[in-house]
Amino acid sequence: MPNLEHPAYPAAALLHLESLVPCRESQVSLLLSIFGERQQFSVPSIFIYGHTSSGKTYVLQTLLNTLQLPHVFVNCVEYFTSRLLLEEILIQLQSCSSETELTSHVSCENFNDFIRLLKQAIVSRELQDQTLYIVLDRAEQLREMEANILPAFLRLQELTDSNVTVVLLSEIVWELFRPNVGCFDPLTLYFPDYSIGHLQKILSQNHPPEYTADFYAAYINILLGVFYMVCRDLKELRHLAALNFSKYCEPVVRGEANERDTRKLWKNIEPHLKKAMQTVYLREISSSQWERLQHDGGEPGQLKGLSAHTHVELPYYSKFLLIAAYIASYNPVRTDKRFFLKHHGKIRKTNFLKKHEKTSNHLLGPKPFPLDRLLAILYSIVDNRIAPTANIFSQITSLVTLQLLSMVGQNDQLDGPRYKCTVSLDFIRAIAR
Repeated sequence: MPNLEHPAYPAAALLHLESLVPCRESQVSLLLSIFGERQQFSVPSIFIYGHTSSGKTYVLQTLLNTLQLPHVFVNCVEYFTSRLLLEEILIQLQSCSSETELTSHVSCENFNDFIRLLKQAIVSRELQDQTLYIVLDRAEQLREMEANILPAFLRLQELTDSNVTVVLLSEIVWELFRPNVGCFDPLTLYFPDYSIGHLQKILSQNHPPEYTADFYAAYINILLGVFYMVCRDLKELRHLAALNFSKYCEPVVRGEANERDTRKLWKNIEPHLKKAMQTVYLREISSSQWERLQHDGGEPGQLKGLSAHTHVELPYYSKFLLIAAYIASYNPVRTDKRFFLKHHGKIRKTNFLKKHEKTSNHLLGPKPFPLDRLLAILYSIVDNRIAPTANIFSQITSLVTLQLLSMVGQNDQLDGPRYKCTVSLDFIRAIAR
């Protein structure tokens, strides 16, 4: 018996929708009851929240596309300013009902223009008798825009006097959205995390055609037994399942075991799953590199430059600060004028290296340096001019917090703080690229 039933939609479409959204039938049923029929007025705004990879975006896209409801779907991270966001909504609305006409650029300076153009688009596309759904994914970005954007979207149905429903998708709760001034509260709907049984059911649907469903379900059960305590992300688990399945099948391919020899299959894949535990979420190596390591029997750390620090993302000036800190830690002070001044004068040749054994500074380790030397090198290696603002000093503090720099001594020293760079040369090379 189908779980999804609604008199306004064909039973075949609902049955197909149910097959596309496993373990989310209750949420879809609730959304259908909120949406109502096409010509009925729906609630002005809906706020859907839940942790990452809980199916919010996928379920709503699948629901709107399968039932062919008129909608606009915009990611607020991609369209990060109010003007880009409003113009994208209007552009998608232009193209949603006329596939033959070329979509022209729409200029929208403010929300008043948006309301006027939206009403015109609804009339021109003959959507007066249907509910138009405007879905804003990653809606937490709206808090970074002008103060009137979020309250205006929540009352868009009232402002346009049209059958429009705004759906906000976010990973944070509504209490972190609510402005200080009063605004219209949306209808909230929570998407819970997938349970281990839900993950087992969803991941088992992707079994390869050359193997039986029971064989692949047993593999998923083993995978979840290892990773479920540290990873609940459906996308990550699906990636891990696809990455390690070939290793699980090796004894069957070689003829050493059949599909029911669970013990032999577990012994074969156990060490490889333990290696994969080191790369959950980090993406230290690509899928091709991981498959090559499995084939060669190596360790993940054997590949050069695969440290998690190599792929860390830093702000623009923090990268230059870290490069400047590395130079200050490993270059002697006397070389600064030679390296960073265009007219440094004549260089004297001394017998210093003859008297003292020439030793690599990398073997001696990083040396402490003062803050003013760090900033002087920073100003030399950055092309454009930088003002010594609080933003620069806060990024230095962040680098210390991330343990990429270490502070030597105390903050209350009269001559100012001194720092050391704690990262390796490979890390600095990756940052410099």
